Amino acid sequence: MKKFLITTAFAAASVGAFGGAFGGAAAAQEACEGEIVITEMNWASAAVVTGVATFLMEQGYGCDVKVIPSSTTPALASVAETGKPDIVTELWINGTPAYGKLSEAGTITTLTDVLLPGGVEGWWIPTYLAEEYPELTTIEGLLANPELVGGRFNQCPEGWGCKNTNAGIIRALDLEGNGFEVFQHGSGETMATSIASAYENKEPWLGYYWGPTSILGKYDMTQVDLGPYNEKNHMCNADPDCLDVGMSSYPVGPVKTVVTTDFEGKYPAIAEMLTDLTFTNDQMNEVLAWQESNNASGEETTVYFLTNYSDVWSDWVSDAAREKLAGFIQ
Repeated sequence: MKKFLITTAFAAASVGAFGGAFGGAAAAQEACEGEIVITEMNWASAAVVTGVATFLMEQGYGCDVKVIPSSTTPALASVAETGKPDIVTELWINGTPAYGKLSEAGTITTLTDVLLPGGVEGWWIPTYLAEEYPELTTIEGLLANPELVGGRFNQCPEGWGCKNTNAGIIRALDLEGNGFEVFQHGSGETMATSIASAYENKEPWLGYYWGPTSILGKYDMTQVDLGPYNEKNHMCNADPDCLDVGMSSYPVGPVKTVVTTDFEGKYPAIAEMLTDLTFTNDQMNEVLAWQESNNASGEETTVYFLTNYSDVWSDWVSDAAREKLAGFIQ
C-alpha cells in the first residue's frame, strides 16, 4: 500500500494535482509560496536525489516544484546569471571553480554533503581476489604479481579526466615495464561489462572505477592502496603535460547540495530539510544496483528508495511534514 501511495503521488505530481488523498500538502501551500526550481543532473544517482527531494517538498511541505535537467557547469552559470535554479543538488565541486567564486560572492549557500563520504575514485580488484591474495591490495604486491590480476590494467576511456590521472600513476609506477598491459576502454559501458564478466567467471581484474555506482553496489570490490593523498602529485598526474609524476591516492570528491542565498532566507524550513537530506555511498550503491537489476527508471528507483528507506528519510523532515507524510512511512 505504501508503494502504491508513493507511486500514485508521483503520478499526481506529473499533472500537478495532489488532492485530499495525499494528506494536507495543499493546505500548507501558503508556507511554501511560489515555484521552487531544482536541478536534476544527468547521471543516475542525481535523479534519485532530486526525485526524493522533490517528493518531500511537494508532499511534506506543499511546495510547487519545477525540475530542470542540467549538469554542473550550466547549472552554476545559470545561478550566476539569473539566480535560478534555487537548488543545485549532487554538485561535485572538485575541479569546479565557479563553485568557489559563487560561494565567496555570497550568491550560494552550501547546505550539506549530499553523498557521504563523497565521490570515491581509485584502483580496484574483486574482493574474491583480495581474499585469496591479500598482497594485491598494495602497489608492491601488484607489481610483484602481475599475473595474479591477469597482467592488465583497465583504463578509462578517452576524454575522461581519470584517464590522465591514471596515466600519471602508470608512468610513476612504470606499470608497463613491470609486466602490465594498459587496456583503454572505449566507453564506461565496456568498463562496467568487464567487471561483470570477471565476476561471473571469477576471473582476475584490476582497474579504475568510481562510486557511488550500480557496479560498486552490485559487485564486492576492494580498493587498492595507492598511498597517501599528495596534492602536488595528484595535480601533476592529472596534467598530461606534467613530467614530474608521482604516487597519490585519489581524494574523496565532495558532493554538495547548494541553494541560492536568497532561497535560504525565503524558505528556511526547506533549507533545513535539505541540510539533513544525505545519502551514504552504501545506500546509493544499493539503490543504483537495484535500478540496474530491474531496468528501472529514475522515478521507479526513487519510489524504491522512499518505500524501503522510510526510516532514513523520515528523519530528514520537520514534525509537521512528517505528519503529512505519515501514510508513506512504514
